Amino acid sequence: MFDTFTEKKFLLKELVKKDLTSKYKDSVLGILWSFFNPLLIMLVFTAIFSMLFGRQIENYPVYFLSGRIIFDFYNSGTKGAMKSIKRNANLLKKIYVPKYMFSVSTICYEFVNFLISFVILFIVMILTGATFHWTIVLSIIPMFFLVCLIFGVGLILAVCNTYFSDIGHLYNVFTLVLMYASALFYPMEIVPAIVQRIFTLNPVYSAISCFRECISYGIFPNTSTLAYLAIFSFTTLGIGLYLFKIYEKKLVLEI
Repeated sequence: MFDTFTEKKFLLKELVKKDLTSKYKDSVLGILWSFFNPLLIMLVFTAIFSMLFGRQIENYPVYFLSGRIIFDFYNSGTKGAMKSIKRNANLLKKIYVPKYMFSVSTICYEFVNFLISFVILFIVMILTGATFHWTIVLSIIPMFFLVCLIFGVGLILAVCNTYFSDIGHLYNVFTLVLMYASALFYPMEIVPAIVQRIFTLNPVYSAISCFRECISYGIFPNTSTLAYLAIFSFTTLGIGLYLFKIYEKKLVLEI
């Protein structure tokens, strides 16, 4: 069952559709929350932090939102993939389904939310009078590497969380630290040089930095930062695929 490409494509489509409908089934606004959520968060953070960093950062709303949508995609995608196996335990025990499809469908669903947030970013750029640079089309490069990173981390977490449920609690703490190390709402220049060097090891910050350079500053992403992001993402993806391949058949016994 679900052995051919067409069958897997159909399954993926149905799983993404299921995620979309189940999340908003009891909501009055439904999928519109995918528009309002990043917008409301941006308004709150802009109101609070623009007084502190508004003079240092040109067009603070765009600066913040361009970083926030990248981080939210990483955060939601990896956490969703981490829980995907256990969340679908009943189905996995009844019929054969390629287990990685649940992680993949969750990440695809979050990618849909990311694209909606991307539309919100464009609207905010128009309302704030931001310049639309041709380099916006280059933003697909860091986005591609980010997707690879999310798939890799998501698969690793899906396996680890199946065996050790404490991973979920630890990862929540980790992503909180990661958020503050990604310069979402402050300029990197305000932290000491040694801390800046540590922060540059954060691949999510690398993705945010490259994305902002394309969107806000109209320049090609820093080559060394982009290369680091690419190497880290492909390495993580390779580890995730290898780990999932080893443990895939054993996961049903653990859930």
